[in-house]
Amino acid sequence: MTHQPHRLRRLILFAVAALVLAVIAAHHGDDSPSPPPPAGAAAALRQLDGLPVVHARPHRPGYQRGCGSGQACSFGPAWTDNTTAPGGHNGCDTRNDILRAQLADVTYRPGSRCVVTAGVLRDPYTGRTIRFAKHHAATVQIDHIVPLALAWDLGANIWPPAQRTAFANDERLVLLAVSGAANDAKGDSGPGEWMPPNRAYRASYAERFIAVLAHYRLTVTAADKTALTSALQGDRS
Repeated sequence: MTHQPHRLRRLILFAVAALVLAVIAAHHGDDSPSPPPPAGAAAALRQLDGLPVVHARPHRPGYQRGCGSGQACSFGPAWTDNTTAPGGHNGCDTRNDILRAQLADVTYRPGSRCVVTAGVLRDPYTGRTIRFAKHHAATVQIDHIVPLALAWDLGANIWPPAQRTAFANDERLVLLAVSGAANDAKGDSGPGEWMPPNRAYRASYAERFIAVLAHYRLTVTAADKTALTSALQGDRS
């Protein structure tokens, strides 16, 4: 019984100390630094900071994707193999090259090791599994990470035709097999207007988008830079 007052005092002191620490932590919680982004994201942020920024998309005249009579054919014939881009001159058109590389369980037209007739895509834009069949080819489309019309506006309009054709068929960096519906929703939008609905892929998308801009020395709009930065930081802002 003689020790109870001492024990009670110690318990009270411990409780007061815990309360003080909790108050201090709550007071400083909003000021604590955010965890650093992953290494890949950090490098992409540095790369992004090195890009020239334009206030808004300039919408330069003259872009036409089509190559029919009277059309500008701004980025060359669609999916041509006649290009200096990675994968060019291998005897297979660019679209089938991408399908071969990025789909699983690929099957080919009989007698061909080029024309893909079926396969399975784990779509990065939606996170869904899509079964591709050539008779419903639009379910899987080949996206230009930086859309051609956007690239035109951000500097590709002054490139020579061969460079634009190479950009449009760059299998290593620019092209990605994705859900046709998601690609249609994206259109020619930049990240400030559209990001993949699969949030888990947004940082990877931002890294790839920045890599394309940097490699081809394109500019970035202020709105796109903000969206890319947010994606790389995990949308913590």
